[in-house]
Amino acid sequence: MEQKKRVIALGFFDGVHNGHAALMRRTAQVAREIGATPAAFTFDPHPQTVILGRPMPLLTSPEDRADLMRKYYGIQDVIVEPFTPQRMKQPWREFLEETLVGDLGAVHLVAGHDYHFGYKGEGNPQRLQQTCQALGIGCDIIPKVEQEGITVSSTYIRTLVAQGEIERANEFLGHPYTLSDRVSHGKKLGSTLGFPTVNLRLKENVLSPAKGVYATKVILENGETHPAVTNVGTRPTVDDGNQLTIEGFILDFQGDLYGQKIQMEFYKYLREERKFPSFAALTAEVMHNAEQTREYFAAHP
Repeated sequence: MEQKKRVIALGFFDGVHNGHAALMRRTAQVAREIGATPAAFTFDPHPQTVILGRPMPLLTSPEDRADLMRKYYGIQDVIVEPFTPQRMKQPWREFLEETLVGDLGAVHLVAGHDYHFGYKGEGNPQRLQQTCQALGIGCDIIPKVEQEGITVSSTYIRTLVAQGEIERANEFLGHPYTLSDRVSHGKKLGSTLGFPTVNLRLKENVLSPAKGVYATKVILENGETHPAVTNVGTRPTVDDGNQLTIEGFILDFQGDLYGQKIQMEFYKYLREERKFPSFAALTAEVMHNAEQTREYFAAHP
């Protein structure tokens, strides 16, 4: 069987932000022009996790990264390889010639200006371009992308998300900050307040947004989208513990979503999390947040 021809974007792509978008648009464009499959190659876990021996907090899980690449940029094949100590020691030329070209059928590669690969990061954009030329395959190196004089980077966006600056984070992401999960049962607080709720668990090594209440949208498996008021935090009015929860109160929806995979898009930070003197006071505040959320989406259709 003839091997699939791929145009492959190279990078870790945490958050799938505006800098990554430039790579993926070019990948999709070249793939269309030469009749190949647009693809992206990424690792899990983050190489720094293996190199430094400590977890790297990320914007997106591998699954969410792949979903965002397919949804916004038309990348068809997202290849997620384990980053192992063996991979860490692989010479750059072997990674390029045997893995990308030999195993994955790369006929054109697209990388960022700061892309390093192979043992000790000895592979760099210059070596990538020179070796691709020698192998007779295409190569594009994408210059850095700036907004407001700031280089668009996952590191900068992680800082914004951790501080609750979600609207600014979304400007640099180029899409809403998104988490996904299969809906698990919570403590049924929503039903006592009169809202259906969904509880999301953060995936391993995924950064938590700043504690507080957000205007969000919940996207169901069938594609339906509903506004929601989402609390990120420890729910001090109803819980004594310190376990972090992400709980969305879904507006204008009736039904049981237990077991469904949902996506939650974050749009606006509404207020900090706080302890209310009573359930009645909490309910009144959530109702107020629901109105704020409806007004926000009415003004930002």
